Amino acid sequence: MNSSIPMDRFYDYLIKNVISVFYGLIINYINGTFVLVFFKNTIFYSDPRYILYTHLVINDMIMLSISVCLQVTVHVVGIFNLTLCCVVLLFATIVSKNSPLNLACMAIERYIAICKPLHHTQICTVSRTYMLIWFLWTLSAVPAFTDIFITLSARPASFFSTSVVCHGMFIHNTWEHTVNNTVSDVMYLTFVWTTLIVTYYKVLSAAKAASTDRVSARKARNTILLHGGQLLLCMMTYVTPFISTSLINLFPESRSTILFTLYLLTNILPRLLSPLIYGLRDKQFAERIKVYFCCKQIKTQIIPVK
Repeated sequence: MNSSIPMDRFYDYLIKNVISVFYGLIINYINGTFVLVFFKNTIFYSDPRYILYTHLVINDMIMLSISVCLQVTVHVVGIFNLTLCCVVLLFATIVSKNSPLNLACMAIERYIAICKPLHHTQICTVSRTYMLIWFLWTLSAVPAFTDIFITLSARPASFFSTSVVCHGMFIHNTWEHTVNNTVSDVMYLTFVWTTLIVTYYKVLSAAKAASTDRVSARKARNTILLHGGQLLLCMMTYVTPFISTSLINLFPESRSTILFTLYLLTNILPRLLSPLIYGLRDKQFAERIKVYFCCKQIKTQIIPVK
């Protein structure tokens, strides 16, 4: 840490880094457990729902690791090479846009499974699911690589040998970047919103129509609301730049607190909801997790015989 930093700012950085690292490790441990359960049980390999869910968890782990490491590095080192920063921001942008799109695809898969069950096995195959995942990565990479190309064309070669604070606002700050980010965010936001409204409305209607008792209907409604809540939180990725700019303009003295609060809401909280909604609430996955932890506990209690 730079010795010229005042003590009050030093403690502010320390508290924020401790909070980020603590929650990052806890969430990655939980998500890592779900990934291990998936790979240890071949029964999940043939179900597109579990494949998409595991891809979402792995993507969240990558995103959380990058964002926490980047935050700690910026606070500790301050500035570092711009080329390295561009590479880190490239991956961070791709995985951040990947999660909402993945959730939208999971909503479509659930819509097909519930509303068109006879066509589900023909439409949602394993091979098509993996092709869809590759398409999601390609789609998420388009705006990220566009930012890089704009920077290469707008900046001199010497610019990439400088050192900066690794944040998008200090690198991708031309009007071309603003147009690119606005257009891509609006397009993705419209797609996710449309998917959210249409599929969940149809799934909710189908669940109510198929239910013969209020308990089943309430359970289906609660599940759908939780899915929608996570989608809404992940969709904040698209509107965070606009929210942060507006709040910072209104409260410039609270810039650090605003950015950290938005960081927790858009990066930490959605990553925590994934295992709770799609893992523990799923009976098959929950049973496999119980078996995994029971076997792990038994192994730790076995005393090796010499």
